[in-house]
Formats: sequence, C-alpha cells, structure tokens
Amino acid sequence: MVQQTVIVGTLALAQALIILTAGIDLSIGSLMIFGQMLMANLAVSAMASNVLPIAGQNPYLAIFLGILAATAFGALNGFLIVRFGLPPFIVTLGTWSVFMGLTLILFKARTIQGKEMPETMLFLGEGISIGPFFLTFGLLLMFSLYAILAWALRNTAWGKHVYAVGDDPVAAKLTGINTNGVLFSVYLVAGLIMGIAAFVTIGRVGSASPNVDPMLNLQTITAVVIGGVSLFGGRGAVVGALLGATIVVAVEMGLSLAGVDQAYRTAAIGVLVIIAVGIDQWIGKVKI
Repeated sequence: MVQQTVIVGTLALAQALIILTAGIDLSIGSLMIFGQMLMANLAVSAMASNVLPIAGQNPYLAIFLGILAATAFGALNGFLIVRFGLPPFIVTLGTWSVFMGLTLILFKARTIQGKEMPETMLFLGEGISIGPFFLTFGLLLMFSLYAILAWALRNTAWGKHVYAVGDDPVAAKLTGINTNGVLFSVYLVAGLIMGIAAFVTIGRVGSASPNVDPMLNLQTITAVVIGGVSLFGGRGAVVGALLGATIVVAVEMGLSLAGVDQAYRTAAIGVLVIIAVGIDQWIGKVKI
C-alpha cells in the first residue's frame, strides 16, 4: 500500500506547501510528467529517443536537467503570481495546458521503456528488504523530503512566514514579511519537489510516459485536504498530506480490487474532495 503511495505522496508534499499559502497548483501533474519525459529522453540513445537532437547524455546530467527544468517552471508559476498579481488557480490552470502541450510537442507522446534507459534512471525503483517488507529508495526519499520540509516549516523563520502569509497576507506584510518573496520561494521549492517526483515516478513505473495518471492533480488536492491542510491557507501540517495520500490510494485500490469500473473510481475521488472541503469549512466555522 505504501509503495503505491509514493508518486501521489511526493506530489502531495509540493501541493501541501502551496496550499499552506492559500494557493493551489493545477499544473502539478503535467509539470512532473514534463520533467520525467525530459530526463528519459535525454538519457536514452539518440536512436531510442528520436525526438531530441541532444539525446544520449550522461544519465546523472539528464536527471539534473529534468529536476532543474521542473524547478524553473515552478518558479515561473511563482513569478506570474507575484509579479502580475494573478490568482494561482488561473495561472496554474494555464501552465497546466502549456506544460502538457510542450510534452506532446517535444516528446511526441512517446513512452520510453525501462529497457531503453540506463539503469541509473531506474535506481529509485530498487530498494532494501527489512524483514518481510521491501522499501524502495524512492519511498525512502519521499519520507526524507517530508521530514526535511516538516522540520523547515516548524523550526525556521521561512516556515513561520509561509504560515503567516497563508493565514493573512496583509497582516504578514505589515509585520515586515516579504510576502512576495515567500510566495515565490514556495512555488520554486514546490517545483523542485515535482522534479524529484519525476525521477521517483520513473523508478516506480519503470518507464517514462505522458499518460502516467491523468488524475494526479485531483488526487494531490484530495490528499492534502484529507490530511488536514486547509484550502484557505495558514493551517495544517504537511505530514498530514502523506496520510491523506495513503487514504486516497487505499480507496482507489479497494475499489479496483472490488472490480469497480474506472469511471466509478474517478467519481469516488471527486466525492472525497467535496467531503474533505466540506469538513474543512465546517472546522473553520467551529473555530471562529
């Protein structure tokens, strides 16, 4: 169950960080897919890629460039939001389409199979056995990211500023916090996490495909809200997103094992979103 959570769980961490600032990122799935497709196409031979004239690069360089591209695109989201004062919903809805379009244009929607890639690209799919359990390196990396970000939010000035901006940006600005700088840094860090998630996904799936999971955006938002992070910002812990991701995956797996059609499973996730947001609003009213 936990192994199945690694992709949604890693992306939910980035989504949770953004939602803490009362924002949202609808481009999270397409950005991750672009990152993994870039990594894979750079790492395979030019003949296997057939789309990039610079294919056949060192796999470590390919991984670095993929993560760097995802980080840059995350920063682009932050720049558009901060510089032009645009709503995060609109900006990321637009960039979702842009990133997916770039993926289809540059990489011709072609799946890169694991056998075409160097073993280094699949490293995070390997792991270690602890008793009867097998833990992949991708899963251990996800846990490490959660631990680092949870510590940073709890113990650093930056973390306290993230909560302050999400709770009340006007009050935060009056206290001397550089709200625009905080917002930009959040989207940049989220982009970095999405780039790492791209590498994790290649290891988990064993290939790089533009059709990994069309429901990733909805799944991450659902996981974050179920995990106790308020959609209105300034409240919640990112670790809760991991629990929420586990619940989302458990529901999907349970319905799948029960033989429920994919269409009904998709509808079930939508129902989870509505219930989670309703509970979040109810908690907000009770506290007021």
